[in-house]
Order: sequence, then C-alpha cells, then structure tokens
Amino acid sequence: MTQLFSPITLRGTEIANRIWLAPMCQYSCEAEDGMPGTWHLVHLGARAQGGFGLILTEASAVLPEGRISPQDAGIWNDDQAEAWSEVAEFVHSQGSRIGVQLAHAGRKASTYRPFEGNPRGSVPESEGGWPTLGASAIAYPGYEAPQEMTKDDIAEVVDAFAAAAARAVSAGFDLVELHAAHGYLLHSFLSPLSNERTDEYGGDLAGRSRLLFESYRAVREAVGEDVPVLVRLSASEWLEGGFDIAEAVEVSRDLNDRGVDLIDVSSGGNFPVKVPVGPGYQVPLSAAIHAEGVSTGTVGLITDPEQAETILASEQADAIFLARAALREPAWPQRAAHDLGVEPGPYPPQYTRGTW
Repeated sequence: MTQLFSPITLRGTEIANRIWLAPMCQYSCEAEDGMPGTWHLVHLGARAQGGFGLILTEASAVLPEGRISPQDAGIWNDDQAEAWSEVAEFVHSQGSRIGVQLAHAGRKASTYRPFEGNPRGSVPESEGGWPTLGASAIAYPGYEAPQEMTKDDIAEVVDAFAAAAARAVSAGFDLVELHAAHGYLLHSFLSPLSNERTDEYGGDLAGRSRLLFESYRAVREAVGEDVPVLVRLSASEWLEGGFDIAEAVEVSRDLNDRGVDLIDVSSGGNFPVKVPVGPGYQVPLSAAIHAEGVSTGTVGLITDPEQAETILASEQADAIFLARAALREPAWPQRAAHDLGVEPGPYPPQYTRGTW
C-alpha cells in the first residue's frame, strides 16, 4: 500500500486516501443568492466519482457580505444548507468524505468574479456590490477600502462562523475548514501589513491571532468533539514584514493545542506579489509546520503521483490537496493508482470498463 492510498482518520472520521480536492471558487451562484446548484453537484460529484478521498467545497460565505463576489456560494441560511445536503449525499454515495470551507472575504469581498471579459476590482453598490469590512481600513490594492471592524462586527462574524458550522453538520458535511488564508478576513487580521489595530485584536501575534482562535473555539463548540475541524493558512505572504513561516508555525502549534485536526498549508493572497512558483513550491511551508508535530495538508503545483507519494513518504505532509490538476483531470486518483501500481483503483462500478 502506498502512502497516497492509505486511509487517514480524523476524530473517528476515516478518509479512504490522502488525495483531497482543494477548495476552488466556482463563482456560479447565478441568482446571487449563495445557493449551490446543479453546477456544484456535478463539479464536486465528478471528483468523488474520480476517487478523491475528501472533497472540500469552495469558500462558502458565513454572511452575505462575506462573499468574494456576488456569485459566491454561501451557508449563512438553512436553505443553502439544504441545497448543500444534496451534494453531500451524492459524494457519500461514491465513498468519499466531504467538508465545507467556511469563509468571510473581508476587505477582498464584493469584487467582480474573475471570468474573462469581466472588469476587475470592487463591484459598486449600484451593480449589486456592498461595503466591505476589514481588520483595518487598508484597501487591497485596486479595491475599495474597507471599514475597520468594530467589536460588534467581530462578535457577529464569530457567531456567524459557529452558526454556519452547525448548519454544515446538519447538512451532512463530515468536517469543516476555517479559511484563514489568501488575504481574506481571518488572514487579514493575522498579518501586520493589513492589521494596524491598537486594541486586543491587533499588535503582537497573540492579538492578531485572537479572531482566528475565537472563531475556532466557537466552531468547535458548535460542531462538538466528534467533527474534524481544519484551518487553511497562508504560511507566508512572500513579503518582508508580513505574516511569515515563523509566525505560521507558532499559530499552527497553538491551533493544534486547541484541537484543530489539520492545517491546510497555502500561501500568499494578502497583497499582490510575485510568488516564486514551481513544482511543489509550498511543500517546504507544510514541512516546517509538520516538523512541529502538527498534521498538515499541502497544495500547489503537485501534479505527478510519484511527486505526491514522495511528499507523504518523506513526512512533509499528511495529505495532498489538488486544485488545478483536479480541474484538468477529475479522475486523477484513478490514474495515480495505475501509475503507483495500486489495484484495484478507486473506480465506481459504472466506470470499471474504463480502467487504466
């Protein structure tokens, strides 16, 4: 048995393999009501058919104003949760697990979806946009400046994360992930480049981490002790003076001590920056956190099954998240099984005539 195709258990939830679908925004709620629909069922269902052990949804807003674009998915009401339940039911029918990424876009909210031909930047209120909130009144370059959040705003967001997590469990999700990466709300609090607060939510790392820790605690209380909770972190901003790997290691250790089950390690997104991309370019970030005894998943230009197997075998991560490779190849795990000599591969019975 390869590492890639060995099961992993998080809080009693067994996941059949270590090939996991990364959250990827689809910007496909055309009615702008946050309701997932047929696109989400087919998109995520196809990857479950393709053998991914865990499917993570796109960033799903916990409040309407937490959407990246007007077309984002949400889980801020029960109708959305009910719609997600159909997706979860199908994913389970294929033997996969499913989690929802709980998100608030903060100062990067209310933007045009990044489809060809669309404008870039903030959507004006006259076109369905809305005012944004952030740790401080510091704009993401090219976007409208957010309002600095009040204590009441912060309390509302914490409560919204908890309520959304409870809805997710009721809808049949196996786990939840807090999105604290890519410049969105929780990450913007972590970074000294976007958080200039002088109250208890700013200043040193303990202050900048407070909102993330409070959100995790509220989510844990909402879902109970049996449901795994993941956190996605940008472990480097690739900018001097930003949230970096040393701080990410410290925050990850603290999250681990608080009971977070796995850190989904990514990077960047808080400011435009040229990232030194290359095959597996974020793996060293995961490895640094993993070396501290913290369970991690890694993502970023991982495209080859042997490459993925080596990352796991060398203990740089516990799971592999695939994003763009999964868009190109929904059945990547089936090809990986063939390439690594794993028999039988993860095929639904309807597809066995198409085995590699």
